[in-house]
Amino acid sequence: MFARTVTPMYHDIIDGLLQPAARISPKYFYDQAGSELFEAITRQPEYYPTRTERALLEQRGEDIRVTVGNVLAVIEPGAGNAEKGRLLSSILHPTHFVGIDISTEILQEGMRRLHGEQPDVDARAVTADLTKPLDLPEDIPQARRLVFYPGSSIGNFDPPQARQWLCHARDWIDDTGGLLIGIDLPKDIAVLEAAYNDAAGVTARFNRNVLAHVNRLIGSDFDPLQWDHRAFFNQGESRIEMHLQARSVQRVRWPGGGREFVEGDCIHTENSYKYPLSVFTSFLREAGFARAKCWTDEREWFALVYAQP
Repeated sequence: MFARTVTPMYHDIIDGLLQPAARISPKYFYDQAGSELFEAITRQPEYYPTRTERALLEQRGEDIRVTVGNVLAVIEPGAGNAEKGRLLSSILHPTHFVGIDISTEILQEGMRRLHGEQPDVDARAVTADLTKPLDLPEDIPQARRLVFYPGSSIGNFDPPQARQWLCHARDWIDDTGGLLIGIDLPKDIAVLEAAYNDAAGVTARFNRNVLAHVNRLIGSDFDPLQWDHRAFFNQGESRIEMHLQARSVQRVRWPGGGREFVEGDCIHTENSYKYPLSVFTSFLREAGFARAKCWTDEREWFALVYAQP
């Protein structure tokens, strides 16, 4: 039942589980099943971010191409299956594309599809944890790089972490490069909460799946079906929070320890910040970027921001 190898990942997960307010990092959502469930989430009628951002890319593609100019390499952190990356690549026609993700199989399939659709593009898959410093392949062109970070994934970081991540992104490019990033904007709370509580229950399955993944990673014995999905908007922090709530007393064991959760105890699994543009552009300036241009949908629910050093 229990894993025998103690790894840095083990310590990271255990440290979170033993906090007074238990937590699991959202990076552990993305095993194979979790990646597939997330793709299913993006197709739910309540989940507006993916289709809104894709529509922006399709409708404003020519303006984006003119604004960004000649790009040699597109670098997409958190690429997943690179669906939006493939669309952007078809607009910008780079010579290189680097997809980065913690989920190897989904990423490699995305890079194979990109190369199949655009055989002139040198498509690379780099498996990495985006919360840690990362070195890109040395033969990727240094000039005219574009870091593409769609999906409002930056919202999963707390503000200090978001600023730090933007600094890392700045280090990937020289003064000829840029950043194109998706931002989910504040909006009606009912719309926000519905997006993370879809009627089909896909987000609930996605949230609970993190426990099955953690079981494999650290040898714990969580029963995912004994935990309920909870997602709500924390207005004071301007973020959606996702939690797993124990249905009854849960005595969870892992190698070297364990924890008892009483009925109603929660494990915090994700934040998704909704930044006003004025707040986010201040983050960009602190990280060494200047806002160059912003595209929003007609409802101003979502924004694509292009920034340069």
